[in-house]
Amino acid sequence: MNSADSVARKPMDLAQADVPRGEVHIVAERCKECSYCIVYCPEDVLVYTEETNAKGYHYPMIAEGKAEACVLCKFCDLICPELAIHTTDASDEAQGS
Repeated sequence: MNSADSVARKPMDLAQADVPRGEVHIVAERCKECSYCIVYCPEDVLVYTEETNAKGYHYPMIAEGKAEACVLCKFCDLICPELAIHTTDASDEAQGS
């Protein structure tokens, strides 16, 4: 057994790390069901709704139990070709900024 197997490497200040929390905002009528936001979300925050928008597309929504899971990576903001989704810093909204 080598030393890498016996000791798991963890940052010394892991308990002090401040993980950002984001708030996801979806403009359902802009969505064209490309699925980029769902596929590329690192925290699997989004799923499709059963409902459709006026264009007939299923749009994303927050997955059950994932309301607090967004880490504000902004991948969905950057990848959405229709600008149908964006994120904001939830800590700023809580402070009223």
